[in-house]
Parts: sequence; structure tokens; C-alpha cells
Amino acid sequence: MRIIPTLALVALLGSSTLVRAQQREEPLPFGNMDQWVKREIKESAIIGGELKNIYAVGPTSTIKGEVPYKPTGGSPWATSNVMAKVVGIVKTNSSVFPEARGNGYCARLDTHMESVKVFGLVDITVLAAGSLFLGEVHEPIKSTKNPNGLLLMGIPFSKRPTALRFDYKVRIADAPQRIRATGFSRTGKVAGKDHAAVVCLLQKRWEDAEGNVYAKRVGTFAIQYSQSTDWHNAATYNILYGDITHNPAYRAEWMKLNAYEYNTVNSHGKSVRIQEVGWAAPDETPTHLVLQFASSHGGAYIGSPGNSLWVDNVKLVY
Repeated sequence: MRIIPTLALVALLGSSTLVRAQQREEPLPFGNMDQWVKREIKESAIIGGELKNIYAVGPTSTIKGEVPYKPTGGSPWATSNVMAKVVGIVKTNSSVFPEARGNGYCARLDTHMESVKVFGLVDITVLAAGSLFLGEVHEPIKSTKNPNGLLLMGIPFSKRPTALRFDYKVRIADAPQRIRATGFSRTGKVAGKDHAAVVCLLQKRWEDAEGNVYAKRVGTFAIQYSQSTDWHNAATYNILYGDITHNPAYRAEWMKLNAYEYNTVNSHGKSVRIQEVGWAAPDETPTHLVLQFASSHGGAYIGSPGNSLWVDNVKLVY
């Protein structure tokens, strides 16, 4: 994927042209990252029995025990912080954290290695990237197979914002190649440096009689950060509507249809892939909003430990 390293180049390319006009802001619920749910989970004794704290964006509260998490209190946010239960062993992963910023907090997303090893039972090491997104996760995680099927991306949404606005900071690892660690094969190398990524899609979805879910792409914004930066406040990026394949801002590798494997739950309660089948008309009304922040860009189990993305004050602009 081609990378857009600085706001100046972003503006030049046009895919994220800065919105200068005075427009109405609408913060996403809990998008100021100042409220967090703390989950206190005791891992299995066979792997040490530590009491771990993992976090979710939502009304300030504490949840104790092995309780599968769903966004609560009106929060639309989910994260890659999960509770896994593999062959009866309870293990947590934490790659998204609240971090103090000013008088409140921001979200810090980290890429790191996570492992669980019990002789004769399980030996798993995976590359875990930090991901903060609108949607939810199926818990507990029981396998490292089909990770995208466990992440349910997007929320019902019928508005037409002109832009996405947020504060961000980036730290990019120096490694020239990325690591691929799935847990069930040898750790390997993937060509290319790791980047942090942001994706915002507006979709018009529907379901057929067999439970397949399809979508037309209504609006598109995507960016990747290849260089470490200090805080950029109120970074504002246009959402492009309709078929953008002839727009000078179009970057096929991360803006094309089905560039990302996103799943949802159909009316039968089954996780299915959202199949984008075309571009919607520029004036179409969406049914869903997909928004994801990630500390690594290569998909499940691929990245560079040491990558981090900080996010704060997420808003839509109209």
C-alpha cells in the first residue's frame, strides 16, 4: 500500500484534503476517549493466574470476572482487547489503553507479540495490533482461526458527513519488514514497513434470502501513516462520495471495493463477510458507518512490534 506520510502531502494528493470552512461538528459518542470500562479478568492458573486489566471505551465502570463484553451504555466502540478461552485456558490480550492527555484521556493503540504456552496443551504466539473501531467482538475468542469473523464492523448510520476529524499521534517502528505470526505456523517475515491506518466507510447494506450481506460503497476515506509524528490536533479529512475511481484522490490499494475483510452478523445470527458489490450514487443515503483506527495496516497477525497510534476527540463534520 502506498503511504501518505504528512498532512502537507495528504492535502496535495487530495484523498484527505483538509476541510477549512466553518462547519458543524458532531462528536461520536465517547469519542473524546475520556471514559473507559475496566475489565478485571483472572487468567488461568496454569499460565500464571495473574489478574489482568483490559479496557474498553464506554461509561466509566468496572466489570469483574470472565464476562464476555459487548459495548454498553450507548458506546459504539469495540477494541482488539479481548478475552480468549482456548482449550479451557483463559487468556487476555490488551493492545488498546487509556493514556492521560491534558485534563482527560486519549486512546493508545500498540502492536505487540502475545503468547500462551502450556506444555502438551497449547503453544500459540501471535502478532497483535491495536484496533479501535465501531462495532463489537464475539467473545470469548476460542481460536486464532478466522479472526476477522470475530470482529463485527460498523454501526447503523444514515447521515452524510462531509469529513472525519480527530487528533492523532504516531510512532512507527524502525523494522524494514513486518512480522507475520498466526499462532499455528512459524513466525515469518512480510515485505514492507509497517504503518498505522485509519479507514472510514459509509455503506448501504442489504441481506439476501440465504443470509449473505452485500453493500454498495456510499462514502470513502482511508489513510496510512508511515512516519512518527507528534500530536496533530483536529486533523480533518474529506469523505469522498460515489464512484471515486476516477478521482485524483483515489488510491486503489486502500480505497477499492473489498479492500478490507469486514464482517457483520446476519439475521440468522451468523458472522458473514460484507461483500461490496459496487459504488453507490453520490447522493445515496447509507445504512452503516465503518470506522477503524489501527496501529498496523497489514491485516490480522501482521505488523511490527513497537508501532503505536494515539487517537482522541473523534468527530464527524457536516
